[in-house]
Amino acid sequence: MPGVIDIALIVLHSIFSVTLIFAVLLHSGRDAGLSGAFGVGGGSSAYGGSSAVVEKNLDRITVVIAVLFFCTTIALSLRI
Repeated sequence: MPGVIDIALIVLHSIFSVTLIFAVLLHSGRDAGLSGAFGVGGGSSAYGGSSAVVEKNLDRITVVIAVLFFCTTIALSLRI
């Protein structure tokens, strides 16, 4: 029977996996990128900065989520 820590790890792992999928899907493709996905034109984002800054921050967020996903994967493999 799984304990509280196991359930917490499974919930966190599920949240990180869905978040990682969305973060990867937000990355720019060949054509539009993040600014095209939200309908922002002219190379500027909705927050007033350039789309390159938004893409750079999205890269950082994606890496952090991927590392957390990796850590929960390892923790689950060692616990279960």
